[in-house]
Amino acid sequence: MKAPLSQRRAGVLLHITSLPSRDLGQDAYYFVDFLKSIGASVWQVLPLGITHEDSSPYQSLSAHAGNPHLISLQWLVTKGWLTEEEVCESCESIVFECDCLLNKAFVGFNAKASHAEQKEFAEFCTVHDHWLDDFAVFMVLRQKFGQTSWNTWADEYKNRHTETINDVRFVHKDEIHSVKFSQYLFFKQWTELKTYANEKGVLLFGDIPIFVSYDSADVWANRDVFKLNDSGEMSVVAGVPPDYFSETGQRWGNPHYDWKYLHADEFKWWLERMETQGTLFDIVRIDHFRGLESAWEIPATEPTAIKGEWVLAAGEELLSAITAKFPDVSLVAEDLGIITPEVDALRKHFNLPGMKIMQFAFSGEADNPYLPENHETNSVVYTGTHDNDTTIGWEQGLSPEQRTLVRTTLSIDEDANITQAMMRCTLNSIANLAILPMQDILQLDAASRMNTPGTTVGNWQWCFSWEQVTSEKSEQVTRWIRDANRVV
Repeated sequence: MKAPLSQRRAGVLLHITSLPSRDLGQDAYYFVDFLKSIGASVWQVLPLGITHEDSSPYQSLSAHAGNPHLISLQWLVTKGWLTEEEVCESCESIVFECDCLLNKAFVGFNAKASHAEQKEFAEFCTVHDHWLDDFAVFMVLRQKFGQTSWNTWADEYKNRHTETINDVRFVHKDEIHSVKFSQYLFFKQWTELKTYANEKGVLLFGDIPIFVSYDSADVWANRDVFKLNDSGEMSVVAGVPPDYFSETGQRWGNPHYDWKYLHADEFKWWLERMETQGTLFDIVRIDHFRGLESAWEIPATEPTAIKGEWVLAAGEELLSAITAKFPDVSLVAEDLGIITPEVDALRKHFNLPGMKIMQFAFSGEADNPYLPENHETNSVVYTGTHDNDTTIGWEQGLSPEQRTLVRTTLSIDEDANITQAMMRCTLNSIANLAILPMQDILQLDAASRMNTPGTTVGNWQWCFSWEQVTSEKSEQVTRWIRDANRVV
């Protein structure tokens, strides 16, 4: 089989939570069928981790664990590990009751699972033990301390005193095992979905946030990997300086990596992380790729990202280690924002596709890298990403002068539909992979925007309904994909 990114393909960007059911149940399989029917061969999703209160998939409690709220409860009913009555009793507050229902499913599993299923669960725990045990203990402790960040816990728990953690493993062994079971369910359901998609000729395209959340099992269990002081606190945090998305930059608040330690440890933590992602996806995007060349370090006391500095990272050494251990890995570099010649050289050295965003193309400058005539074959082109407005929302925000520039650049007349022209232009790019957000296929306005960078309220909530997927819109995008020679 050809490498996934070496031939012309079309794909759709849609996170799992944007499916009508918001989980890995039947709607996920229907969506694979939809992709197949329109000629798309790539399904791009956002990170799959357990989110914090703001629901951002880019701030997760673990770099490895899947979000249990994505688990299909109906799948558990089919297995006989939950009953319809148990699910229906909680259907009005399903998100809040998810953990309770998964605990009940664990009881049902222990009582009814076959010997082969019990063995499979045990093998899953063994294979993933390098992260799963610490994660399960972390989640039990987080529950014990009222879902607060680990740096606020009592010292013996915060600092992982051996005797204390061993006591936790003994006293809370059932709860720890139940957490591991929820991860077994997530990975099993995802693997079944991936197998189905691959059999239909659809590749799954995932996303790795370059940084991990401070309040995560990874930082709690691997302090040496990160730039922390002796008390485990951050003196600098991650983000980006002011750019297209925000006048004050973005202060993400994540800890920075201790590249000296990682290099000495032969990047063990990162390689384990990549191994997990490799089991989940056919293609993986490295979010904020430029942070592998140098990262914006903001003093932890600063309220915005304005005051910071670029600090060199060990990206070349890391990528060399990744490609040596996983020679068939298919990576995409998210190279948006402030990109220096050094960042571009790092991407090209490893032959990684970059990203082209059509909404950024209309500055009026001939050397704008997002203009269609400046695209590269080894790249991924989008109308917009999850951080952009929908194309209709973007179009509605254009000034009359900008609208004229867009029409001139796209070579369309006054009566032509700009959003449709943007999608056709994206698909007709020389870039090997073209991705359309589902909102654009459905031609939805700004009310369906997924995320507004720099804000923490009202994001990550959008989902579609099958009634919106009309035959007219499906046939339209099918024709565009076929005419752009992107049917694999």
